[in-house]
Amino acid sequence: METYNAMRHFADSWGLLAMAVFFVGALSFTLRPGSKQIADDTAIILLKDE
Repeated sequence: METYNAMRHFADSWGLLAMAVFFVGALSFTLRPGSKQIADDTAIILLKDE
C-alpha cells in the first residue's frame, strides 16, 4: 500500500505539472506565427484534385 501512496503523490504533483507544460507547449505550437498557412494547407489536403 505504501507504493500506491507514493505513486499517487507523484502523479498528483509532477503529473499535473507535466500535463500543464504539455498544454502550454501545444498551445504555443498551435498559435505560433506562421502556423495559419500550414494549418490551412493541411485542412484542404484531401480536397485537392491532383
